Amino acid sequence: MSSPSRVLVDPSMVIGDIDPRVYGSFVEHMGRCVYDGIFDPEHPTADEAGFRQDVAELVRELGPTILRYPGGNFVSGYHWEDGVGPREARPRRRDLAWRSIETNQVGTNEFLGYARSVGAEAMMAVNLGTRGIDAATALLEYTTLRDGSYWADLRREHGVAEPYDVPVWCLGNEMDGPWQLGHKTAYEYGRLAAETAVAMRRVNPAIELVACGTSKPIMPTFATWEAQVLEQCYQHVDYLSMHMYVDPERTPDLRSLLASGIDIDAYIDAVIASVDYARAAGKHSKAMPLAFDEWNVWYNSRPREIGVWPVAPELIGDIYSLADALVVGSFINSILRRSDRVRIACLAQLVNVIAPIRTERGGGPAWRQSTFYPFAYASRYGRGDSLHVGLTTGRHSTESHDDVADLDVAAVREPSGAVTFFVVNRDLERTIPLELDVRGFSSLGPGATLTHAVLSGPSAEATNAVDQPRIGIEESVTSWDGQPVGIPPLSWSMVRLQPNT
Repeated sequence: MSSPSRVLVDPSMVIGDIDPRVYGSFVEHMGRCVYDGIFDPEHPTADEAGFRQDVAELVRELGPTILRYPGGNFVSGYHWEDGVGPREARPRRRDLAWRSIETNQVGTNEFLGYARSVGAEAMMAVNLGTRGIDAATALLEYTTLRDGSYWADLRREHGVAEPYDVPVWCLGNEMDGPWQLGHKTAYEYGRLAAETAVAMRRVNPAIELVACGTSKPIMPTFATWEAQVLEQCYQHVDYLSMHMYVDPERTPDLRSLLASGIDIDAYIDAVIASVDYARAAGKHSKAMPLAFDEWNVWYNSRPREIGVWPVAPELIGDIYSLADALVVGSFINSILRRSDRVRIACLAQLVNVIAPIRTERGGGPAWRQSTFYPFAYASRYGRGDSLHVGLTTGRHSTESHDDVADLDVAAVREPSGAVTFFVVNRDLERTIPLELDVRGFSSLGPGATLTHAVLSGPSAEATNAVDQPRIGIEESVTSWDGQPVGIPPLSWSMVRLQPNT
């Protein structure tokens, strides 16, 4: 073991309450996420609606609190009306975003029923690429009004008598991106977002609205996009979105990959700075919260072949390593450390497409990727208040970063009184003893219950497979004696102190 590191937390040093919706995920009509993912009527576990119950069981274990739908790039060419009404009457369409055939066998009612069945809220996106205000207000009426309008009454004709509770609505997707159908300038999008927001609130004043921020930090318009969009719509929206993916093949070495949390922290802080500028320039009183509604590890530099207008192709079906899971852990830590501003976050995506859950074609099983575990544990135990962490630890450098902390730590005070630490050990060789300084918590002295859950594997490159779960959690529960907790090299850990009652 090396010399100890130390974390100090105090009950008075609260960053902010953690909105449970930071543990969200994302379902897009892309690849095998929907078809052959959550939905497969031919699978032995399928329910009457066609949804795989083995997948649904894993989704409940994963614990997403909110699910964003139906895109993503897909939404910018989507006619939501194609996905409602009798299935046999629904059209097959070309999806221009992913060059696939959309069968429309899953649409609004099916998805909203599924979200409810797995215990998640819904976060719907409207098409501001090829469509606009009229289609957005129609979908809002269809889903959230009880009756008395054409669209609400149409939903009732489709067999859904009660409206859905859809609290959060995205005003388009990645409209700064030239790849987006209906791509717009910041001014064009900001005006459309403002006018759409006004119209949607006339339909349902209770909704929360998310405007599109920058789609990735390397965009040439980053920061100026936020300022110009919010100049038009600041007073009409409740959140600004941000997206970020880490591509392991664009990092020069493993140590740089494990240090990705530094880049994630910097991006969040840069977005906060840009929206705070818009607040000051517009003389607005409220701070603008963020919806980090797409984030993950994505091997985006790999070539992908889609084929000639296929249905549910194998698209971006990345298989994740232990190192990738540690980056996911760092994403979560960064989000928790900015819980005062990041109020919604969505791991993209839920099944098969850069996802923590994979399914096998032809009636095969569903299984957990390495990235499943940090998210599931954080969703279960990372509820309550995010705490400032006083961290004393070793430092190192990588090819991409200087002065990298050996440990990446976030801390949470749960409503039960437990204090939970989520810890990534970036060191490739050393177990690091971690001293827990919780002297401000009178109920957490020696004798408290210590749970230590460790995600590790045989190597940084190791992955899981359907019949080979080489990466998983080892959990131990002991009485804490006040001594340091050993954090293994190249690992993610949850260290939880729980009062004895």
